[in-house]
Amino acid sequence: MPPDIGLENRNKPIGVFDSGVGGLSVVREFFRQFPSEEIVYFGDTARYPYGTRSPERVRKLAMQNAAFLMDFDVKMLVVACNTASSIALELLEKKMPIPVIGVVKPGSHAAARATRSWKIGIIGTNATIASESYQKILESLNPNIETFPIACPLFVALAEEGWTIGPVARLVAETYLADLRGENIDTLILGCTHYPLLRSVIAETMSEGVTLIDSAESTVKEVGELLDNAGALRENEKPEHRFMVSDAPERFRQVGERFLGKQILKVNKVSLEDF
Repeated sequence: MPPDIGLENRNKPIGVFDSGVGGLSVVREFFRQFPSEEIVYFGDTARYPYGTRSPERVRKLAMQNAAFLMDFDVKMLVVACNTASSIALELLEKKMPIPVIGVVKPGSHAAARATRSWKIGIIGTNATIASESYQKILESLNPNIETFPIACPLFVALAEEGWTIGPVARLVAETYLADLRGENIDTLILGCTHYPLLRSVIAETMSEGVTLIDSAESTVKEVGELLDNAGALRENEKPEHRFMVSDAPERFRQVGERFLGKQILKVNKVSLEDF
């Protein structure tokens, strides 16, 4: 049972962290679904990527990121990183005094509701796929569900470089997804927060009958329901969002604006010594 948020905390910000810029796809959903909510975002760009690190290292980094965001008096934490959600969420839930929401469970629940054939594809980083986090949750929801996981690490680089359409993106998508097209899946989980930027090329590569599940959209919807049930949705005040990174703030700003579809006025660099 997650800790109570409390009505008195409604106007506090929501803390969001990711290994880098990909978590901004979750922030974009907050802007769309709950524009009054204030976001404090941390991207761990100095220690990116998490998808190739050991589980022990991912858990340590996630705990440091969460502790850092707690200093901003956030009312809840969103782990906007599939790798950290897959590996470190249980630890964060035990250690943090506020609710912690990851992106894996909401995405899994959305996929289980969407499927009709009980055949679900999962694409993500090497660490997310190796953790079998999506597979385990889907199996617990319905043992008849078959899962077809594939690691697609190059999608991250394509999203960050802005190569989300065109021949290069199509070739990579066709190479990664070729086996999935033969499995008759009807649902595909985009198990990395970078992947929604490649949604159109992934959809074109798969058949028309395949539903794409954006875990960012599902996660923010779940957060909103939790806040609403607790009476902790922020009142109609103008939010003052904060964006922080551990390295390369200008690079983050440039790439991040593609993820958000809007301008980022300021990105602060924080020292890892602050952790």
